[in-house]
Amino acid sequence: MGQLDGKTAIVTGATSGIGARIAEMFVEQGARVLAAGRRTEEGQALVARCGNAMTFLRTDVTDEASIKALVDRAVATFERLDCLVNNAGSGSPMVGIADVKAADFATVFATNVLGPMLGMKYAAPIMAKQGGGSIITIASASGLRAGISGHIYSASKAAVIQLSRCVASELGSRSVRLNTISPGGIVTGIFAKAAGLDGAKAERAAGVISDLFATAQVIARAGQTDDIARGAVYLASDAASFVTGHDLVIDGGLVPFCKYGFDDAVEFRAEIGRLMKAELERVD
Repeated sequence: MGQLDGKTAIVTGATSGIGARIAEMFVEQGARVLAAGRRTEEGQALVARCGNAMTFLRTDVTDEASIKALVDRAVATFERLDCLVNNAGSGSPMVGIADVKAADFATVFATNVLGPMLGMKYAAPIMAKQGGGSIITIASASGLRAGISGHIYSASKAAVIQLSRCVASELGSRSVRLNTISPGGIVTGIFAKAAGLDGAKAERAAGVISDLFATAQVIARAGQTDDIARGAVYLASDAASFVTGHDLVIDGGLVPFCKYGFDDAVEFRAEIGRLMKAELERVD
């Protein structure tokens, strides 16, 4: 018996990394899942792995019509919507404030803040009408601790934590729960994308950074996508029916015990890029 038997869910940013593993684990735990993302080939591969319990819809989370169509598709397919996981995200360059670009600010906030807000806007009324539901937004340890990620990315994740709490205060009386998860250093391809590598290739090189990630916090191992997916399963399940407005930090102790300052983090990110590029050159 799965923790999510009989439940239905949308997972955005589901074609790679944390989102893909959340979608897979939701299916493993008994849910039916509508996976959303921009990369159709990877989305179809995810469906092939997960079987009939999953469907895929190409979605741009920064476009309101696209998010509305996603929620409408879920309701048409499942006849209800129990969980929305706002996972789609965009990183920002690890640069000093004098080098920040306004265009990067707009792009990152559109994906990391506007996208989740639109998801909440269209999913929440469905959940309220049916008597409850769970909206989970993937935030970041960078939204809680300064100096470990780019300024724009960190600000966007702090914003989405507060956004989720604000909407939780509105919808709690209607049994719609909103929570965030703040991952620490998780081994995914997003770091390669920040280094300028192609998104499809980035996942192939992610494993080489595990040893480096193990040095950043007191628990001496890299975070894995399973760590975050298990947290999402909990927040989506009935076991968390009394949990709302909460930020679940899954970071190996990075927030309270990070070993790096801003300048260290800049070099850390540069080393990630170097390792991943070298790995891709080796295997290609």
